[in-house]
Amino acid sequence: NVVDVFVSYLRRKMEAEDEPRMIQTVRGVGFVLREPGEAG
Repeated sequence: NVVDVFVSYLRRKMEAEDEPRMIQTVRGVGFVLREPGEAG
């Protein structure tokens, strides 16, 4: 899926390995962008 590839690319650019994910997958809905430290 093109969207999945693009989101994966964004995750690599935006997120450090030791930090929680900013872009989270919501199964059956899509994606959500959260601020670092925001409760999920």
